[in-house]
Formats: sequence, C-alpha cells, structure tokens
Amino acid sequence: MNHSTNILSLSGQFCLQKQKIVIHIINSNSDKNSQSKHIFRMKTISFISLFLFLFVAVSCNQPQRDSEWIQLFNGEDLTGWTPKIRGFEAGYNFANTFRVEDGLLKVRYCPVAYERFQYRFGHIFFEQPFSHYILRVTYRIVGDQVPGAPGWAYRNSGIMIHGQTPESMTLNQDFPTSIEVQLLGRSARYQRRTTANLCLPGTRVVINDALSTQHCINSTLEAPLYDEWMTIELEVRGNEVIRHIHNGEVVMEYFQPQLNRNHHYFAKLYALNGNDVMLHGGTISLQSEGHPIDFKLVEIKILEP
Repeated sequence: MNHSTNILSLSGQFCLQKQKIVIHIINSNSDKNSQSKHIFRMKTISFISLFLFLFVAVSCNQPQRDSEWIQLFNGEDLTGWTPKIRGFEAGYNFANTFRVEDGLLKVRYCPVAYERFQYRFGHIFFEQPFSHYILRVTYRIVGDQVPGAPGWAYRNSGIMIHGQTPESMTLNQDFPTSIEVQLLGRSARYQRRTTANLCLPGTRVVINDALSTQHCINSTLEAPLYDEWMTIELEVRGNEVIRHIHNGEVVMEYFQPQLNRNHHYFAKLYALNGNDVMLHGGTISLQSEGHPIDFKLVEIKILEP
C-alpha cells in the first residue's frame, strides 16, 4: 500500500483525519536593554529562576511517586501515543484506526481500507514505560466486527502491560510481547463471558502457585452487555504481583510476570530486557483486534516500588 495516500473517503466523509499535535514551547523573554547595578542580586535571581525552571521541567516529565491520578489520554488528541499496526512501521496510523472523537479514544475501521481485516492487528502505545502503578481504564465495545476478523476476536480487545516498545516489534508481528488484560463484551451471540481476563503473548506468570501454561485464563468478572461502559483497575507492582480489580474487588491475581522461554521472540526480548527473564515493567498499550471499541478514561497513579 502507498503510504503517501493519506485520505480515503466514503460518502463524503474522510476515513483518515489529521489528529491535532500539541507542542508545548517555553519562551523566555528578557529585556536586552535593561541594566542593573546590583549584579549579585541579578545573579541570585537568575540562579533561582534556573533552578525553578529545571524543577518544573523534571516534575512535568517524571510523575511523583504515590501521585494523584495522571491522565494518559488527554481527551483531545493522541499526544504521547504511538500506533503500531501489523504490516506497517511504528508511528503509522493506517486508515486512522486510532482516533479521537467526542472526547473518546476510538478504534474504528474505515470500510474502504478495512474491506477485510487481513490480520492487521494494532496497538497504540503510551510513550513512557511504567513498573509500579495503578492503571484505570473505562471502555465499551460497540458496533460490528470487521469482515474477516477472527471469530475469537468478536467483541474482544485488550490492555497490554509490561510490554515491549512499538519500535522493537517486527513489521508483521501480531501482538507485542506483554501481559494482556483481555477486554470482552457480551451479546446475544455470547451471553456468558468474563472480562478483565489474562492472556500471555510471549509471556508467562505464576498463578495458583504454578507457572502458567495456558494462553488465556478467565477472571471472575462478568463482561458488559452490548455497549455498556465498564471500568477496570490494574494494580501493577513490578515483578511481584499484578491484580485486576473491578469496584474494589480483585477478580484476577498473579505473580512474577516473565518471558516465555519457548516463544519464538524469546531470544530477542531476553536481550532487550537486559538478559533477564523476569519482567519488572514496560509499555502500556491499547488494542485494535477487529472490533470497534471506545476508551473514555485512561489514567495512572504511580506507586512506590
């Protein structure tokens, strides 16, 4: 596909839309013509100003531990997020799959570009990795599945944590090596389903006092029906423990997230992880798996290690 094509239209509506890019610029203006007889005072003021500038800059880039809730999704655009869709380089948002509309982060599939799904699994990654935190996500699954998407991906999406970076993924890699918190929805077709499940693309965990061998393990939380909103919290404590929580109740708990030694990407990820099998942190990403989904809230609270 020609990546220079940036507009696909259907019934007069663009399938690809430019997302607003926000650039924060700090301007420092000084009056070059002003002179002062109090050199020591001016040097003192300059030093204090520089100290305050550096303090604010560091504080903005590094959230305080045990902080208040920090919004990863600003409700306006995709600032801070990088898409990676199978078959395309990291950063290329094919067919505007990930977009912001009505204050929501949406996954949508333009009919012109997605006439068939063709295994174009996608993920959008937050720019900063994390290790100890509580993540809160509010989602709803809407609309119809894309033609050609796998049957198991019906009303199916996910939150990927402890993941690799989008740049380290291969061009045709389906999923980042990560811990997946599987988000499902119910319908007349699937009336009995759980959500906030655990899936393990290229990873393993210790659960029920044993190293996992299953790819997916169900939680105890009933999935939302049709387009109902649901909020999930994840308590992530490095390599110690991860908990899936709904309304204060733990619906899934497991320990010692780690790379799967038998996975075909193991050697590469082992090297990227500092020759360590254990996962102590990583990226957070949201999934595009063939069914439209909305994310209303994506926020994080940093915890002390």
